Amino acid sequence: MGRLCIVVAALLMSSAVSLVTARFQSRQLFVASERLDSKARELEIDWRRLQLERAEQARNARIDEIARDDLKMVPVSPSSTIYITSASAPSAVSNAAGRNP
Repeated sequence: MGRLCIVVAALLMSSAVSLVTARFQSRQLFVASERLDSKARELEIDWRRLQLERAEQARNARIDEIARDDLKMVPVSPSSTIYITSASAPSAVSNAAGRNP
């Protein structure tokens, strides 16, 4: 009977140590999971902020302002536009008209 009590006591002790170890690992995993969730939330916030910044940088009014101020660009007026006419364009039309069956 003495041996049986020692074996049962050893099994009980190993079971208790195993339970404590499992709970400790469970807590460590939970803490790591919470840290990763927190990091994921931070990255999501950064992603949204970057999306807003990109949208702001691509606004047409901002691009127009930079073109006018920094690059000294001006809108094109019809009086400063040069139109190029091709001399071969009328002959190409007449050749195409002659080829129709």
